[in-house]
Amino acid sequence: MKKTLVITGIIVVITIIGLIIFNKIVSRSETAGLFTEVNKGKFEITILTTGELIAENSIDIKGPAFSQGRDIHSTNIKITDLIPEGTTVNEGDYVATLDRTELENSLKDARERLTSLQTQLEVLLLDTALTMNNIRDQISNQTHTVREAEITLRNSKYESAPTIREAEINLDQAQRVLGQLERSYKLQQAQTRVNVSNLRYWTSRIQRRVNDYEEVLAGFTIYAPSSGMIIYKKNRLGRKRKVGSMIDAMDRVVATLPDLSSMISKVYVSEIEISKVKIGQAVSITIDAFPSKSYNGYVSFVANIGEKLPNTDTKVFEVQIKIDGSDYNLRPSMTTNNKIMIKTFENVTYIPTECVHTGTDSIPFVYTKNGFRQAVILGESNEKNVIIEKGLEPGTLLYVAVPDNPAKFKLTGVEIIKKGSR
Repeated sequence: MKKTLVITGIIVVITIIGLIIFNKIVSRSETAGLFTEVNKGKFEITILTTGELIAENSIDIKGPAFSQGRDIHSTNIKITDLIPEGTTVNEGDYVATLDRTELENSLKDARERLTSLQTQLEVLLLDTALTMNNIRDQISNQTHTVREAEITLRNSKYESAPTIREAEINLDQAQRVLGQLERSYKLQQAQTRVNVSNLRYWTSRIQRRVNDYEEVLAGFTIYAPSSGMIIYKKNRLGRKRKVGSMIDAMDRVVATLPDLSSMISKVYVSEIEISKVKIGQAVSITIDAFPSKSYNGYVSFVANIGEKLPNTDTKVFEVQIKIDGSDYNLRPSMTTNNKIMIKTFENVTYIPTECVHTGTDSIPFVYTKNGFRQAVILGESNEKNVIIEKGLEPGTLLYVAVPDNPAKFKLTGVEIIKKGSR
C-alpha cells in the first residue's frame, strides 16, 4: 500500500514539473512572437532581384550573309534542323540546317533567265553579223555603181547636153544611195552596240546573281566556327531560336558558343528603384542550381532606357552584374538571386518596420514592453528594418504589433522629435 502511494506521489510531482516547464515554454513562445528586441550593428540597404546567367563574351554561329554586295533579295529563312542546346562541339562540327526552298526556287528562276539572256545575246550577235555583212555588201556594190557613174559622166563630156545631164543625175542618185547605205551601216552599228551592251549587262548581272545564290546556299548547312557549348540564340522578344524559328539578313545568329570563364547575371530593376543602382556597387549572388554556394560581383552596366518585358505592363531597366572569378559549373540561363548593396551603415540602431506606428499628429512611435508609446526619429530603411536615429536604446523590448488597450500606453519622447525638427 505504501509503495503504491509513493509511486503515485512521484507521478504527481513529475506531472506538476512537466506542466510548469510546458507553461514556461509556451509563455516564452508567445512572448517571442509578441515582442522583438532593438538591435544594433551593421545595416544594409539592398535591392533583391532575380535574373539569369549569360556569358560576358561569346562567339556567334551565323547563317550565310544575304547582303554584303550580293544580288540577292531574301526575307526570313527557317531553321529546319538544330542540334540540342548544351551540346559540346568542336570546330567544324555540324550545328544546323536552313530551309533551302525559297532560295532554290529563286536560283532556278535566275538560271532560266540567264539561259534565256545568253540565247538572246547569241541570236542578236548572229543576226547583227548577217545584217552588217549584207549592208557592207550593198555599200561595196553601190561604190562600184558610183564609180561607173563617174566614168560615164567623164566619157559623156563630148556628148549632147541632155546626155551629160542624165549622166550627172545618175551619179548624184548613186552617190545618195551610197550615202544612205553608209549612214544605215553606222546607225545599225550604234544600235547593235547598245543592244549587245544591254544584253551583256543583264547576262552578267544574272550570272552574278546565280553565283551569289549558289554561294549562299552552300552556307545553309552551318558548322561550328570554334569549340564550345551550344547555347540557343534569343530573339528580340527573349524567345530562344529553335527548329522552325526564322532568321533574317539583319540577325543571322542561330546559336552561340559562350565563354564560360566570364559570366554575367542579367537582371531587370523596376523604374522605381533604378535610380539607386550605380555602376560599381557590390552584389551578392546565389544560383538556384547551387543553393549552398554564393558568389560576389559588381554592377557593370545600367541601361539608360527602360523597356517592357513580354506579358507585363511594368517598365524595367536592364542591369548587368559581373561575377568575380571563374566557375565552369555555371551555365548560361541558370536562375540567379541577386542582392545589390545600395548602402551599408555600421554600428546603427534598427528595428523591424512593423514595430513603427504613426498617430494623427504624424509622429512615429513604438510600443515598449514597459508600457510606453516611445516617439522615435527614423532613418533610412530596407525591405525589413528601419534605422532609429533617436528614441531607443539597443536591447529594448518592443511590441511587434499594436498591443491590447493601446490607450493605456503613455506617450514619451516627443521632445526629441521637436529637437530633431529644429
